[in-house]
Amino acid sequence: MENKIPCQVTIRQEVSGDYNDVHKLNVTAFGRDDEAELVEALRKNHSIFVPELSIVATEKGRIIGHILFTKIQIKDADGNLNESLCLAPMAVRPELQKKGIGGQMIRKGFEVAKRLGFKSIIVLGHQNYYPKFGFQSADKWNIMAPFQVPSNVFMAIELVVDGLKNISGTVIYPKEFEIV
Repeated sequence: MENKIPCQVTIRQEVSGDYNDVHKLNVTAFGRDDEAELVEALRKNHSIFVPELSIVATEKGRIIGHILFTKIQIKDADGNLNESLCLAPMAVRPELQKKGIGGQMIRKGFEVAKRLGFKSIIVLGHQNYYPKFGFQSADKWNIMAPFQVPSNVFMAIELVVDGLKNISGTVIYPKEFEIV
């Protein structure tokens, strides 16, 4: 159960002035540079980066969380490509984790993604966390990861009714994900 924090958290789109703080946040949250470098690399790829879907959580002007949704493709057996989004990475300051900040960013991301016309999101993540937001095992839609991973941690969500109808295949992650 998440404990709510007794502060005013603002969820908003990341701006360029946030980049250094977002980098530091990712290093702190993950204990390594990989995710911070991934965010920087994804921002530079304008074919997959959606500025509105790079979202920060702030408290009193300080960045305490960041989430990024980028474009990915799902390639079916016939070679057809279908666009989706990938949720990765998501970071919250360690001392503020399990207080609902990540959930606020996820819900804001869903709202913005739907407004922009996206129909689905894929995530590779904790099996006990993401289902709280509606994610289900991606194999429900016959959507597979491009690498071996337990099906209960590779998940998808339809942002609209039938958002993944008639879509199946293997997710193609952008080359930037090779960093992690």
